[in-house]
Amino acid sequence: MEKIILIRVGELFLKGNNRQYFVSCLRNNIQMALDGFKCKFVGTQNRMYVEAYDEDEESAIIKRLSCVFGICSISPAVKVPTDEAQIRSVCDEVSPKEGKFRVTVNRADKRVKKTSMEIARDIGGYMLSKEKGRVVDLFTYDFEVNVDIRENGFSYIFYEKIAAQGGLPVGCGGNAMLLLSGGIDSPVAAYRMAKRGVKIYAVHFHSFPYTSELAKEKVINLAKILVPYCGEIELSVVPFTDIQYAIKENCPIEYMITIMRRFMMRIAERLAKEKKCGCIVTGESLGQVASQTMESINVTNSVVSLPVFRPLIGMDKTEIIETAQKIGTFNTSILPYEDCCTVFLPKNPVIKPKIEYAVDYEERIENREELIDRAVEGAEIIHIK
Repeated sequence: MEKIILIRVGELFLKGNNRQYFVSCLRNNIQMALDGFKCKFVGTQNRMYVEAYDEDEESAIIKRLSCVFGICSISPAVKVPTDEAQIRSVCDEVSPKEGKFRVTVNRADKRVKKTSMEIARDIGGYMLSKEKGRVVDLFTYDFEVNVDIRENGFSYIFYEKIAAQGGLPVGCGGNAMLLLSGGIDSPVAAYRMAKRGVKIYAVHFHSFPYTSELAKEKVINLAKILVPYCGEIELSVVPFTDIQYAIKENCPIEYMITIMRRFMMRIAERLAKEKKCGCIVTGESLGQVASQTMESINVTNSVVSLPVFRPLIGMDKTEIIETAQKIGTFNTSILPYEDCCTVFLPKNPVIKPKIEYAVDYEERIENREELIDRAVEGAEIIHIK
């Protein structure tokens, strides 16, 4: 009898001829997630599991795996030779001693003569005979004993299914450049894009001395929290103060946020193209603030050629906060350190800006291309693992 951790995949089964590519991505991500644990990962197209691990680390391994996109559920299991008496005994041993239960058998090995129903009935009868507190109930059961009889001569027994993230393996859906602020929204946007298999690069705009080193550390910590979901993140910290000074000196105050966002998008696109990213990602939610109206979004979109994905666009703040709490970023996001937008925030920002006005105001900044070049060249690159 050997303890293992079974791993089940979700959408990967729907990928047809491309399935091997998705499975390969998932295998690589699982191996990276297990780095630091003493264990062996076995992964084929049809079955993935972890074996030869320290039992004291089982819960930590499961917790780590539950963050890996592409995995839909995980089960601590027991691997035994396909022997009827041994299977019955182990089913009794690993299951709760009381409660309503049912037995489900998957007989992939057709060399076993009994049908799945016959095997399930025999196991259930044996379990009833061993513990009086157990009751068979096929529909409103408290636990389900699963027996998976495979062609390799082994059977896998488990009764617990732990939900994981689902989605697609990170890396199979291309690269994206995320505008990562210190707020609640952008980390959730990263999580939602990573769930669709997208590898996340991030850019943060830092306005020293108006924003402190603590504000930068906050963003780095947010990226660290995202790593179990997104994998390694390359964070570019871009100096943005000179651009903000230039905007403040040359543009109407009500257009400051709009024009700042346009400069951010230009810089993000430059960095995105360097990293071969196929899109830019923001944490914007429609109508949440002045810079997130349809008109504002249109004005900021107009300066870039890459598509801009906004995975939170139809979510309200409550939904976003719930996701942030679920993934562990919320408590860090609400730490009271200002970001580059809040320190120059006008009292009455324009909510329906016009592209022609924004273009006209930007042209007053004669060295705007030089400012962008300096910001990109001055970016601090931080690899977060």
